[in-house]
Amino acid sequence: MKWLVRGLAVALCNLWFFPMLVAWSLVCFLLFLPAAVVWRLASGWAVERITRHLIWIYGQGTVLIMRPFVRFKVDDFGRFTACRPGIIVANHLSFLDTYLMGLLPIWDVRICLRSWPFKMVWYTAFMKLARYLDLEGTEWSEILAGVRPAVAADQWLLIFPEGHRSRDGALQRFYSGAFKLAQQADRPILPLCITGTDTLLPPNRWWVQPCTVHVRALPPVEPPPPDDEMGHIALRKQVKQMIADEMAKMRQGACS
Repeated sequence: MKWLVRGLAVALCNLWFFPMLVAWSLVCFLLFLPAAVVWRLASGWAVERITRHLIWIYGQGTVLIMRPFVRFKVDDFGRFTACRPGIIVANHLSFLDTYLMGLLPIWDVRICLRSWPFKMVWYTAFMKLARYLDLEGTEWSEILAGVRPAVAADQWLLIFPEGHRSRDGALQRFYSGAFKLAQQADRPILPLCITGTDTLLPPNRWWVQPCTVHVRALPPVEPPPPDDEMGHIALRKQVKQMIADEMAKMRQGACS
């Protein structure tokens, strides 16, 4: 009997989530230009900042669509407002991880990603308008030049240091880019732990299922001095261990 109830819940979840996500995306697409004009007249903000704000609202709406079937738990988000703007470093389990940024209490975030999301034609223009950064195949000098305006404007950056979604839920190798940026720009790292999205929508699966998604912010980590040549490596190892330890605790709590 349990498997029948579970199967019905999964079917209803998919019948609800995908049509609603498509409808919400179409509404946001159609309203983007008039909303951006209103934002511009009311605030005087630059187009890229307006776009990031509207993307955050889009993420909030997507989270709301998930709520009938997904329980969201967030912990220690006060660390975002207590910390000076820096680099959010998050583990990566699902395509939907970026949508969860609608849960964050901050919205002026520039996301740094590999190339493939920029090839999704329905999102490409908005990602470019928001000045999101394509890290794949980009020279280090270009990456630094791209983030300098964000640092100068006290914007947050978001990077998934694994570079790709974990196929088995385990934490993968961390690349050094985020930690080099933190060191050279003198910005703290704020680790973010995500669990549950690998149950919601893991790689190589095209249907979602009800679950609990847990997102927890860890204490910020200040970078080493810029002249410490090996400092970014120590920082990378420290942050990876912090995230690995916290993920284990979160998953143990979910099973208890």
